[in-house]
Amino acid sequence: MRIGILNCGGDCPGLNAVIHGVVGAADQLGWEVIGFRDGFEGLLPPGDFTMLRPQDTIGIVKQGGTILGTTNKGHFAAKVGEGDIAEVPPETVARAKRTMDQLEISALIIVGGDGSLTTGLQLYREGWPIIGVPKTIDNDLSATAMTFGFDSAITTVVDGLDRLHTTGASHKRVMVLEVMGRHAGWIALWGGMAGAADVVLLPEIPFDLQKVADFIKKRDALSYHSTLVVVAEGAKMPEGGLVTVDDNHGGEVRLGGIGEQVARRLSELTGKDTRATILGHLQRGGAPTSLDRILGQRFGVMAVSLARDGMFGRMVSYQAYHVDSVPIEEAVSQLRLVTPESEMVKAARAVGICLGD
Repeated sequence: MRIGILNCGGDCPGLNAVIHGVVGAADQLGWEVIGFRDGFEGLLPPGDFTMLRPQDTIGIVKQGGTILGTTNKGHFAAKVGEGDIAEVPPETVARAKRTMDQLEISALIIVGGDGSLTTGLQLYREGWPIIGVPKTIDNDLSATAMTFGFDSAITTVVDGLDRLHTTGASHKRVMVLEVMGRHAGWIALWGGMAGAADVVLLPEIPFDLQKVADFIKKRDALSYHSTLVVVAEGAKMPEGGLVTVDDNHGGEVRLGGIGEQVARRLSELTGKDTRATILGHLQRGGAPTSLDRILGQRFGVMAVSLARDGMFGRMVSYQAYHVDSVPIEEAVSQLRLVTPESEMVKAARAVGICLGD
């Protein structure tokens, strides 16, 4: 049996661990693995691919990024805006299917987020032998309790907050850290709690910067002269909504800059020296944490097990410390967002974190 694997969408730590898991598990079954480069684009004739043997994946578990490359643009982009989905044209699907048939691919493992898996669902419905592996640092897929890359992203946020704490305290400044999180605030919430942030602003909880400013002034009165603020890129400014870098150019709009706007407004409201830092792609880069290395390999092994059992149209899922699978349709039907009344949010409030509401 010969199976294919490709990575789509944004990169994140742990992708190579998944590849390692797939290749190792497939080799145990005597199968061949073909890796397609740059996501679905590698399927288009004449095909851009490479054979993956166990010796080709030695040492890649500890590497960030992906040895196969990835893209969130091109002929197979499924998301064209918030809530909007564009199906891949039939002629593009047919061209890619010819490559699959010529290479005699019996199963195609798609490692991607909700956009890539939405494309995978379309292909499955058109008869392709598809298996999904969830990949997103945002951790916002409802059908799995955790995705690989999330823990690595949080670790980067915590490191950034640790560094901002010392410089902020030295100058008695308000330090604002903008982190990723388009629709869901998991990175901001988990990273903020682990990094001892004082204020966390999320897409799911509308905030009032006057209330944040009042919170900062109360801290000053109690001799807490510096304040750490974490804001997710997808949080909405009270008076302006989402802060974007540019238009969508045929895909989802690029977010960025809310950290600067929050810093500027808080400086006006408090009179304090306020600085902003954007972590950006630092959250996607670098070596994966041990958790993401293990989770990635477990996901890869489960994907091969699903292929062995002919369980196509399913996505690998992690629940209650156990790796299993769910229908891809269930996985992409809705995002997993932070619930304002959840235990995690209550815990943040209990330790004194201001959520701006």
